[in-house]
Amino acid sequence: MSSEALRGVFKSFKKREFNMKYFLLIVILLLTSCSPKLSQSFKKVSKPEKHWVFFHPFKAKKAFLLSKEAEKTKDSIANFGKIGKDNNGGQLDAFKHSFWMASLTQKIGKNAALSLGKAHEKGNYQTFKKRQLEDGLLPDKPSSEMDLFNNSVGVKVGSQYNKASKKIIIKQLLSSLKQGELRILKKDNLGNFLNCQNKIIPIDSLKHQWMTKKCLVPSNY
Repeated sequence: MSSEALRGVFKSFKKREFNMKYFLLIVILLLTSCSPKLSQSFKKVSKPEKHWVFFHPFKAKKAFLLSKEAEKTKDSIANFGKIGKDNNGGQLDAFKHSFWMASLTQKIGKNAALSLGKAHEKGNYQTFKKRQLEDGLLPDKPSSEMDLFNNSVGVKVGSQYNKASKKIIIKQLLSSLKQGELRILKKDNLGNFLNCQNKIIPIDSLKHQWMTKKCLVPSNY
C-alpha cells in the first residue's frame, strides 16, 4: 500500500471518535499488509516499539529495513575483523548501535531515531523482566546505558553527515570508536566482565539482576 493511500485512510479516521487500541490495530494491519516479513517481525518486537510504530506509521517500514541493514553491516564489519566480534558489550556492539542510529537519523530524522532507540531499550527492560535472552544473555542496566550513549553518538554523526554515503558513515564511526568517543563494557582478555575496580564480576551475580556492577569505559579501552 502506498504512502498516499495510507494517508488517505488516516485522514478519514481523524473525523471519527474511536478507541486507541482499535486505531493501533488499524495501523498494524496497514503496515504489515505491505510485507510478510514486516508482519512477522512486528509480532516479535516489544510493546514500546509497537507504540513507536503507532506514532510513526509512515516511517515504520523504512526503520525496519534500516534495522536489517544495520545487522548486515555489523556482520560484515565482524568478518573484516578490525574491531573484533564481541557483540555483547564490545566494540562491535558499540558500532552496531551507533551505525543503526546514524542510518535512521539520515532517513527518518533525529527525533524519530532517538525515540525508537529509547523504545528499544524499554523493550530490553521488559525482556529482562520476562527472563528472555538478548544476544545470549539477559539485558541489564549498564548494557542499556551503553546502548543509549552509543545511540546518541550515532544520531550526532547521522545529523552531521546527513547526505553522506554509507561508506563515509562507517568510516566516521570507526574513527569515533578508535578515539574513545563511544562506550563499551569493561572486560578482561578472557571476556570476563569487570567492575570499575578491575575485579572480575562473578557470573552468578549477573543472573537475573538489572542493576549489575558492569563498568562503562571509553571504546578505545
